[in-house]
Amino acid sequence: MKKLLSLTAALLMVTSITAANETIVLRIKGMRCEECGHKVSTAVRKLAGIGKMDFDFEKRTVAVEYDPAQTCADSIKARLAATGRYKSIPYDKNEVIRRGMGLRMDDMHCQNCADRIMKRLETIEGIDSMSPHIDKQYMFIRYDANKTCQKVIREALGELGFTPVNYYTSQDISFAYFLIPKEACNEETLEEVLIMDGVDDVNVNDKRGSLAITFMNKETSAEKLLQAIQAAGIKATVPEPHECKENK
Repeated sequence: MKKLLSLTAALLMVTSITAANETIVLRIKGMRCEECGHKVSTAVRKLAGIGKMDFDFEKRTVAVEYDPAQTCADSIKARLAATGRYKSIPYDKNEVIRRGMGLRMDDMHCQNCADRIMKRLETIEGIDSMSPHIDKQYMFIRYDANKTCQKVIREALGELGFTPVNYYTSQDISFAYFLIPKEACNEETLEEVLIMDGVDDVNVNDKRGSLAITFMNKETSAEKLLQAIQAAGIKATVPEPHECKENK
């Protein structure tokens, strides 16, 4: 009984300490990726009393939990300022944070497809503009990261039956598009393909039974990816040339 009481008292003490922690949310405009996040984390964790750190790279914010008995918000800001690149400013949830994203959609075949996409995206608060490039099967979307995010946009496109993946203008980047069984359009397939050599981004769509990939063409090819996917037990095939019925 005494051991149980001691354990309970210890747990209550830990809970009390955690509850006393404070959190500061900072915007760091120079923090653009996970590598930047690692450097920010390393710098801040040199201070005593730093707890959990949550990053949002679209907003370029970090939420830092800290023990005010060991450090303070000013010390955290000073540590970031000392890095030079990762100086911080206060985060304002009402600020317009403009972001842009390019999405390749091999299943966007014509202007009617693009019109359907734009009509749907217009209903999402925070989307500023859309620019379809049908010849290259991609769309550039500008949005306010304080009101929406890439995940919401991609999910909306998926619900329409499209399969968006990251688009880049680099000559080192190529795209692949395969048909797979609808039951294979799941997280397991995403994880299996994402770890393949040269893969940058992957997406599936269970409405269409499709698998789309952005890849680095110096490391792999569409043919090699197809072989690897089939070797992983996923029945993937190359679709027949598309004849767009929506244009008729």
